[in-house]
Amino acid sequence: MADSDYQTLNWYSSHKRALIPLDDRFRYPKSLRRVLNQDRFEIAFNRDFNGVIEGCADRTTTWISDELKAIYRMLHRAGHAHSFEAWQGDQLAGAILGIVLGGAFIGESMFFNIPDGSKVAMVRLVEWLRSQNFLLFDAQMMNPHLERFGAYVVEAEVYEDVLYQAVQRPCRFLPSALPNQAVPLRKVRLDQVKE
Repeated sequence: MADSDYQTLNWYSSHKRALIPLDDRFRYPKSLRRVLNQDRFEIAFNRDFNGVIEGCADRTTTWISDELKAIYRMLHRAGHAHSFEAWQGDQLAGAILGIVLGGAFIGESMFFNIPDGSKVAMVRLVEWLRSQNFLLFDAQMMNPHLERFGAYVVEAEVYEDVLYQAVQRPCRFLPSALPNQAVPLRKVRLDQVKE
């Protein structure tokens, strides 16, 4: 990530890592269940990858420098960086930017333009990762927003073991349809997802 001078990129590692559960520990508020049931948002993969990078960086202070944006674009062209997007009509409502390695999705950042946009993207992304047999959804750092979804913290040794297993798992992130098209996800019964 870029340092506060916005010019220097550095690698950082933590002794603890926040993970989003891909099992029955994943949860979300009842109010969000109502939003999901209304089908107000359409899900797309990489429809506006550059717009997602810019949306994630559009903050008062950001760690996503111009150099890091270029690196994400290069990783995207190589098939490793992706955006998982929620759309309302022709407006990008919210999205999650991530890196995919085998069965690991490493969440880099998320944002929203329309209320509930990024939350819907989060729920649908978990459903998608489950359906594709992913092992790991790395959220990197814990915050109260992620905690509401059941995120939990693991020590570095546990994380490294799970990451090692995940990157060896042959998973497919993109659907077989064109990667920049909106793709309706298989409906997962919401009563199967615990709160």
